[in-house]
Amino acid sequence: MMTKIMHFLFLSCFKATKLIEKKFHFKLTLREKLQLKMHTMMCDACSMYEKQSEIIEQGIQNKSQEKLYNEADIKKLKQQIKLKIENTKH
Repeated sequence: MMTKIMHFLFLSCFKATKLIEKKFHFKLTLREKLQLKMHTMMCDACSMYEKQSEIIEQGIQNKSQEKLYNEADIKKLKQQIKLKIENTKH
């Protein structure tokens, strides 16, 4: 019984990162949301990965909404993403 509860509540980092990526494009089930929340509350690495992934996803969404792309804009976007990721490390 306890093993089933543990299996339900706790994820490996591999499964947690899969759910982090999944949530950007699909709706997570209640179970997946609970599992991910439990995992990221205990795992600093996955919590950081989630924050960094959100920054990258926002940058991609913002850029994809613009119609014109040029090399300078892409370079600027990369710099902004890099700075935001570095700031989440502290």
